[in-house]
Amino acid sequence: MTPKLILGPLLRYAGASDATIWVETDAPCAVEVSVGGPPHRSPTFAVEGHHYALVRLTGLEPASFYEYSVALDGEEVWPEPGRDFPPSVIKTTGSDGELVLAYGSCRVAVPHEPPYTLERGIVRRGGLGGQRFERDALFSMAHEMMDGPRESWPDALLMLGDQIYADEPSPGTLDFIRSRRDPNHPPGVADFEEYTRLYRDAWGNPTIRWLLSTVPSAMIFDDHDVHDDWNASKTWVETMRAKPWWEERIVGAFSSYWIYQHLGNLSPEELEADDLFHRVLNSDDATRVLREFAYKSDREVEGTRWSFHRDFGRVRLIVADSRAGRVLTPGKRSMLDEKEWDWVREKATGDFDHLLFGTSMPFLLSPGFHHLEAASEAICDGAFGRPAARFGEFMRQLVDLEHWSAFHASFTELASLLHSVASGECSDGVPPASVVVLSGDVHHGYLARATFGDGAHNPVYQAVGSPLRNPLGVPERLFMRAGWTGPVERFGRWLSRLSGVTEPPVSWRMVHSAPWFRNHISTIRLQGRQAVLKVEKTTPEDAGDPHLEGLLEKRLV
Repeated sequence: MTPKLILGPLLRYAGASDATIWVETDAPCAVEVSVGGPPHRSPTFAVEGHHYALVRLTGLEPASFYEYSVALDGEEVWPEPGRDFPPSVIKTTGSDGELVLAYGSCRVAVPHEPPYTLERGIVRRGGLGGQRFERDALFSMAHEMMDGPRESWPDALLMLGDQIYADEPSPGTLDFIRSRRDPNHPPGVADFEEYTRLYRDAWGNPTIRWLLSTVPSAMIFDDHDVHDDWNASKTWVETMRAKPWWEERIVGAFSSYWIYQHLGNLSPEELEADDLFHRVLNSDDATRVLREFAYKSDREVEGTRWSFHRDFGRVRLIVADSRAGRVLTPGKRSMLDEKEWDWVREKATGDFDHLLFGTSMPFLLSPGFHHLEAASEAICDGAFGRPAARFGEFMRQLVDLEHWSAFHASFTELASLLHSVASGECSDGVPPASVVVLSGDVHHGYLARATFGDGAHNPVYQAVGSPLRNPLGVPERLFMRAGWTGPVERFGRWLSRLSGVTEPPVSWRMVHSAPWFRNHISTIRLQGRQAVLKVEKTTPEDAGDPHLEGLLEKRLV
């Protein structure tokens, strides 16, 4: 029986002379990717009855376009017959000095049709079924790409968390869960098999499949990829580990994340040096290997790195894991363990035209909420006594007070590092023309410029892109706007000082009038030592075919 393509192909990595293509199939087979010469071939590996391959392509020419096809056991399965899409292509990086990076976060997997595409209502009702989420920014970007020349397409796509929603299963996954058990009881998505259905719903639409087959993608998880408020605090972790279903849930989350997201973040050279990857490839069935790795990843912070970096000519992208690697000991909280910090510092050292720092959670929140979160950490650590600490922990989980500002030592450490990079202390020559922190998570977008006081540095920005598809209702939008107002900032600063928190070593302000809340996608264009940020929102369902409209275009350098 001929193997079939279940999901993919996804173009995950594209360098100057190499690339990786990821696929999921319904049976073991040889996966072949052809770009005009002899096919590049890789056998599938098996995990819990599923079959995957990551095909590594080498010997490509820089700054070139390669149309490609995919065959399983010699029979071509991609491009799919009957689909009216442009050919899938690999665009290798070159020496023209330009990078166009699209990015965003927070994307629910619901159908691309009414009522799901209608404008978001004021009140959210339980579950994803029947809710209104407006049009998908990735779906709209794909339509614009198909109508434009290849030369205008993004060079890469960075997805900054919440690619899937494990606590609110998508309609297709929910139907699958109903066939196994009652979905009204915890834990939402329960195991590896149900996680695979979430990814199928997220990436299985034909238009999205074409987009991901053509634009190289890099990804990092956030809480909803695993569980709402994941690793918010030590108390949260202890509570979850006491639940009878948690172990299977977290093992399924990490195992599937490694396969569907993390593998494609690595370059061919990094894959060659990756011991776990080779152990998986050399196993007849890698289920046990991955389950043991996943369990250890949940229990041991040190030594498990999900962070990664990519170089695009003279632009370096560092993507830091701000979820799984947290140190949660009260009084010693840190977003990253010390080995991870050493890795980040190492990768931030060098001569670049631009440094992009990706982290799912914003480094710079609105000033009001920054101070409130900093105060909440001190209160949880006992600044006002034990009863207040218990209340602080309750509030920390209730309203998600667990961004960089709620890990004050880590906030200060990252601020110092970004200042050092922008001042030229981390380079042997000229410092980067810009340092831009790219983030998601908060379901609204904004661009803020940081000021360190001495003025002796090139620009440092926080650019938040969220959501791709999961807009806030009116009450939440008003709440988020309030964080940028003077009264909330003054109250937050007062409470922060009262709690004993030192002033942050950086100040910041939005460079535009107000945050944007519509589904949107952001694009940063870097050429030489110039940088331009463009933000585009989706159009309403009654505005014709899906496309994007401008929200902001700002020259950063």
